[in-house]
Amino acid sequence: MRKSGILMPISSLPSNTGVGDFGDNAKKFVDLIEAMGFKIWQILPLNPLGFGNSPYQPYSSYAMDECYISLKKLQEEGLISSFDSFDENAEQVNYEEVRKFKATYLQEAFENFCEDEEFNRFVEIPWVKRYGLFSALKKKNGLKEWSLWSEEEQGGSEDLLKDEVLKKSAQKEIFIQYELKKQWNELKAYANSKGIEIMGDLPFYVGYDSEDVYSSKENFLLDDKSRPSFIAGVPPDYFSETGQRWGNPIYDWEYLKKTEFKFWIDRLKYNSEVFDILRIDHFRAFDTYWKIPSSCPTAQEGEWVEAPGKLFFDTLFEKLPDIHLVAEDLGELRREVLELRDAYHFKGMKIIQFAFEGFDQTFDDRKEMIIYTGTHDNETIVGWFDHMNEEDQKRTLDFFKSKGIKNKKINHSFISYCLSSIAELAIVPMWDILGLDNNSRMNVPGTIGGSNWRWKMIDFDSFKKEKSFLKKLNEKTDRII
Repeated sequence: MRKSGILMPISSLPSNTGVGDFGDNAKKFVDLIEAMGFKIWQILPLNPLGFGNSPYQPYSSYAMDECYISLKKLQEEGLISSFDSFDENAEQVNYEEVRKFKATYLQEAFENFCEDEEFNRFVEIPWVKRYGLFSALKKKNGLKEWSLWSEEEQGGSEDLLKDEVLKKSAQKEIFIQYELKKQWNELKAYANSKGIEIMGDLPFYVGYDSEDVYSSKENFLLDDKSRPSFIAGVPPDYFSETGQRWGNPIYDWEYLKKTEFKFWIDRLKYNSEVFDILRIDHFRAFDTYWKIPSSCPTAQEGEWVEAPGKLFFDTLFEKLPDIHLVAEDLGELRREVLELRDAYHFKGMKIIQFAFEGFDQTFDDRKEMIIYTGTHDNETIVGWFDHMNEEDQKRTLDFFKSKGIKNKKINHSFISYCLSSIAELAIVPMWDILGLDNNSRMNVPGTIGGSNWRWKMIDFDSFKKEKSFLKKLNEKTDRII
C-alpha cells in the first residue's frame, strides 16, 4: 500500500512557549497533513535530551522530555492558573531558557495535583519509579553524570527515598512523566482518528548518563569503576573524516543472550505501545557494530564485531509477533546486514541526495522500503543544491527533465521524484517541503552544540501555501488511499 509522510520533530512545531509541544499546534499539524493526503508523521526520539540536546543521547529509553509538555493543557486541567508567552517568534529552540521558563509552571502543577487511580496505575509501570529516583538524584547533583555521585547514590537503592526532600523531588518527576504520557496518548489518539500513523525513532544505543545504564549496568561493557570499556560510533565515512565517536557504551551481548535479550525486548515492547511504527536507528549494529576503545579520542581506531542479530530477532518476534519495525540501513553495509533486514521483511531506507552523489545508485530497486529526500542528518535540499557547482546543478536539473519533472523550485522537483518512486512509503522532511536553506538544517553529524536540533517553525503559514502542490502530488502518485 503506497503512502507518504512528513518528518517533523515535535520540538520544531510552532509554539508560544519556546519549543514545540503536545498541545494544540500538534493537532493542527495533524489536520494539515491529513488534508494534504499524508498518512505518516515521523518524529525524532521524545526521550529526555542528553549531551548537546541530542535526542540520540537520551537520559532514558522510556521517559519523555519535560520540555514537550503543553502548559495550555495543564491550565485546562486546572493545574496552573495561567501562563505567559515565551520566545513565541523564535526560529531556534533555546532549550536551557525554555526549561527555566517552564519550571515554575511545572512546580505549580505538581503542587495542585491530586493522585487518582489512573496515576497510581502509571506509577506501577516498571521504569517509572526508577526514572523518578534517577532524575531526582541527577537534579540534586547539579545534572552531573551518575558516575560522579556519591557511592550510595550510585547504588540506586530505594532507601534513598527516606530523605523527604529527595522523595518529593522524585514524586514530582513521576508526575511530570504522567502528564507527558497523558498528553501524548491524547495526541496519538487524535492522529490515529484522522488516519495518521506516528513513526517513532528509537536510538540503537542508550546514553551512558542514562537511567538505562544506571539501573542495569550488567547489560553493558563497563570497567570495575562502572565506566565504559568500549564505546560506540562509526568509522570514517561520508559525514566525517575521523568517523563519529558517539560515546555510548557498548552492549554486553553475551549477557544479553543469557537473559533472552530482556533489556532490549522490554525497551522495544514499551516503545511499540507508544508509537504505531518504530524506526530502529543504526540497524546495522544488530549485524556488526564498531567497537572503539574508550581511550581513543576519535572513531578511527576500532573493530567491527558481530552481534547475534538473527537470534535476537527470532526471540523478539516469538515474544512480540505484531511489532512494526523499520530499519535505518544507511551507509556502507556488508551483504549480511541486508540479508538480516530482508529475512524479517523490514522496510529499509534510501536517500535521494545520496543517489546524485554516487553513494546509492539503486534506490529504485525495491518496493519494500522508505524513500526520503533527506533525513535529519542531511543538508536541506536547497542548501545541498546551492553548494553544487553550475555543472552539477545543470546535470541535476537535466535528470529531472528526463523524468518529466519540470518544477520551478528544486525542492519541488525532489519531492515529486521522491513520491513518484516505487517505494511503498515516501517521506519528506518539513525543511525540504518549505524549501529552506542550511540555516534550517536539523543536525550536522559529528558536531555538538551550535544550531543542532534547534530549528523551529514560527507558524504554519508557509506550510499551508504548499497544500495544493502536495495534495495534487499525493493524488498523482497514488499515495492517497
